[in-house]
Amino acid sequence: MNQPLPVFTISSGDPSGIGPEVAVKACADESLHTLARWVIVGEAWQVAELAEQFGLTVDQVITDIDELANDSRVAVLDAEQISKAEVTVAQVSAVCGAAAVNYVRIATQLCIDGKSNAIVTAPINKEAVVASGREGFCGHTEFIAEMCGRDTSRMLLVNDQLCVVHVTTHCSLFDAATKIDIERIRETIEIGHQAMLHLGFESPRLCICGLNPHAGENGMFGDEESRLIAPAVVLAREQGIDITGPFPADTLFMQGVRGKCDMIVAMYHDQGHVPMKLLDFEHTVNVTLGLPIIRTSVDHGTAFDIAGQGVADPEDMKTAMRLAVKMSK
Repeated sequence: MNQPLPVFTISSGDPSGIGPEVAVKACADESLHTLARWVIVGEAWQVAELAEQFGLTVDQVITDIDELANDSRVAVLDAEQISKAEVTVAQVSAVCGAAAVNYVRIATQLCIDGKSNAIVTAPINKEAVVASGREGFCGHTEFIAEMCGRDTSRMLLVNDQLCVVHVTTHCSLFDAATKIDIERIRETIEIGHQAMLHLGFESPRLCICGLNPHAGENGMFGDEESRLIAPAVVLAREQGIDITGPFPADTLFMQGVRGKCDMIVAMYHDQGHVPMKLLDFEHTVNVTLGLPIIRTSVDHGTAFDIAGQGVADPEDMKTAMRLAVKMSK
């Protein structure tokens, strides 16, 4: 008898955004059915409507993961968080924010309990989540890390041309500049290096960005490069990690794409996100590092401007699903 395929969960995202649509469209791709049993955590009524629209056959609707059949290809775990009447497409809504974060909670807990190999997340709207009463919520990365009991997590962006890990992510630019210290930078380098080994790089080459324009221009535009970043690089190299820098960020990404390195360490969110999204928006995947579970994600938002129009592109979701399978092996 053939062994059943492994289970992977997909949190369907904000019900008023494009998350449920890209999840359903991606799961309709039959090439993904040979890799895993996919369980969409969301609303059965919403998935059913989208499945009919986009040609997905849902094998099961379940309320408990233990109900999942061995031969199921795509199932829906009905979270029963929100009714159709409560969803207004393309609007920030507290009730949708609450539902979205609960899908993440359910899917993450399945991974923690060993009943799912990984979680793949569709986009949520942070404003909607905060409006639901979760003050201080700043994103999937931190929420899942807290559920896993981890104080330390990092955001990794991956595509076929380059990888980027971030020292800071969901905070103001002012806070990013004041948060960084030698140990946080060194730890980010170490976590990024380990991720590259996990992704199959035998001897990953890392480069690190400066914080300031021109990497400080020898102290003319700030001293963080010499005071914080360079000492962290020395410590990381003493650990045997192949890392160089700090380099000016405005040229490093171009050099990275041309083969200078395999991974870039960015100091803050937009320093890493802007070039990676310009490079390959449709196939750049967000991975949370430093967790005991695997979490991948699309690297786009709820896209309220196109929600409900049936035009959302599922390619990034498919890429995130495939990467989750690869990382679980």
